[in-house]
Amino acid sequence: MTAEPVFIDFAVRHASTIDTYPAEVLARLEADAAVIIARYPSPRSALLPLLHLAQSEEGYISPSGIGFCAEQLGLTPAEVTAVSTFYSMYRRRETGDYLVGVCTNTLCAVMGGDEILAHLSEYLGVGPGGTTADGTITLEHIECNAACDYAPVVMVNWEFFDNQTPRSGRDLVDALRSGEQVTPTRGAPLCTFRETARILAGFADTRPGASDAALPGDATLAGLRIARELDMQAPSVNASGDAAGPDDQQAAAETTADKPAPAPDATAPPRSGSPETTPHGEGV
Repeated sequence: MTAEPVFIDFAVRHASTIDTYPAEVLARLEADAAVIIARYPSPRSALLPLLHLAQSEEGYISPSGIGFCAEQLGLTPAEVTAVSTFYSMYRRRETGDYLVGVCTNTLCAVMGGDEILAHLSEYLGVGPGGTTADGTITLEHIECNAACDYAPVVMVNWEFFDNQTPRSGRDLVDALRSGEQVTPTRGAPLCTFRETARILAGFADTRPGASDAALPGDATLAGLRIARELDMQAPSVNASGDAAGPDDQQAAAETTADKPAPAPDATAPPRSGSPETTPHGEGV
């Protein structure tokens, strides 16, 4: 999601000095981890949700979280660190209650994403990657989140806020900092970053309305509406399960023509009197 430093200090700690959680925290997390691990045929397959569980405890993947995941799954801290630093959803710094990400990829940038990020950075007094002094907001720039039809997009704890402007972005962070209940354009009402991490670990969100489906909007359905108006249909499927269109035969012919000629089936070097040197039998 963000451009954060990849190199962190987990690897400099010897395995015998891995940070650990306090006993009461460890006991609670171990019980949750047992539930998660039981869902998988191989324990190490549970690493991703376990990382979310660790993140739900401190708001980022701390050395304690690395050690916890390694111990639960029989992995080395280096193996856990390699995974946690590969995926951008796992935070490597302490994160505020709300992770506010402004998309600055091509379309969102053209539609005003860069302006929104600059405005929020000045308004909050923190640059991308920074957290406000009250610990409420962490501001980030993010890459494409597959919502180009609603550009420019702001995400808060992975939930969408569509068609944003500098003013609406400012109103959004004001509402978050004042403790208001904020509902995204699509999705469930927001919860804190740590609560979101626990949900991503696979535990149910029991809040009222949390499971209400978010319906697609007009921009998302525009292509489908046009296809219906023009009576457009997908290609039929043949017996082999492949889609067959009117240009398939031509495409197949072109593919065959592009293939290199087969190598000759001959001895190397050819023997005198063989079909390769006297194909019609002359002189034999």
